[in-house]
Amino acid sequence: MTHSLRSFLLLLALITGPQVFARKNDPKLERLLRDALAGFRGDVGVYVHHIKSGKTVSINADTTFPTASTIKIPIMCGLFDKINKGELKYQQEIVYKDSLHYDDGIVGSLKDGAKFPLSQIVMLMETISDNTGSLWCQALAGGGTAINSWLDANGFSKTRVNSRTPGREAFRPTYGWGQTTPHELAELLLYIRQGKAISPDASDRMYRNLGRQFWDGDGLSQLPEGIKVATKNGAVNRSRSEVVLVHAPHGEYVYCIMTKNQQDERWERTNEGATLLRKVGALLWHYYEPKSDWKPADGYQKWW
Repeated sequence: MTHSLRSFLLLLALITGPQVFARKNDPKLERLLRDALAGFRGDVGVYVHHIKSGKTVSINADTTFPTASTIKIPIMCGLFDKINKGELKYQQEIVYKDSLHYDDGIVGSLKDGAKFPLSQIVMLMETISDNTGSLWCQALAGGGTAINSWLDANGFSKTRVNSRTPGREAFRPTYGWGQTTPHELAELLLYIRQGKAISPDASDRMYRNLGRQFWDGDGLSQLPEGIKVATKNGAVNRSRSEVVLVHAPHGEYVYCIMTKNQQDERWERTNEGATLLRKVGALLWHYYEPKSDWKPADGYQKWW
């Protein structure tokens, strides 16, 4: 690639990437969100973008947070970049080897030599957040270096894969598998929604993959069952995160909430980070859909 072509592509990414959208703050929603975040024992960042109106709220939204499993959205982008270049096929058969084992999820429980379509491994990565399958997809995408190059070229300069990525060793103790900001992660999901990631066809396929979420007990539990969403969440001991694009009746909105340095490390529904994800999810739904009287049934809440 020539220097002039590289410069042109970077300029194009700046034009079409997350920086281009006109923004205006929503002070009323910001006050409500700040009240909701008050007293949280840890660090938290929130970014909200109501797509039709262009109104946003940013609270620590450009602060860097651990991605946990939300890094699986950038991994999928890197993988589809390879597919778009003809280096992989989405439905091609791939062979599992014991050397790929990371944990005992679905993919990690496969027998050596098991054959699966790549598309099904991607589905497991995004839907149930299978870690062995995700690391397999990361390797197939060319590794963290290739994924980070795609992110950089498309204007997402703060989102990075750290794990198994040369040169990123210093960031792993603090951020783990990956790092991002609430602002960038929300805009990456919107980038896919708008057909700008890789190609319109690739974006459509990736967006559909993000519309099937097994882990729906946090912010998604605060939405009516029939509302379409695209989403990915993540959790480690001291961090909870969720990025969601909601197809609300009165206009789509995308938001991302991320925590770090949580004092509460319990793996229970009442974890302060998980509770905050539900609180923010409910607040945004009722803010944008004020005539909605829907709320989770008591039995539903107790079941979790």
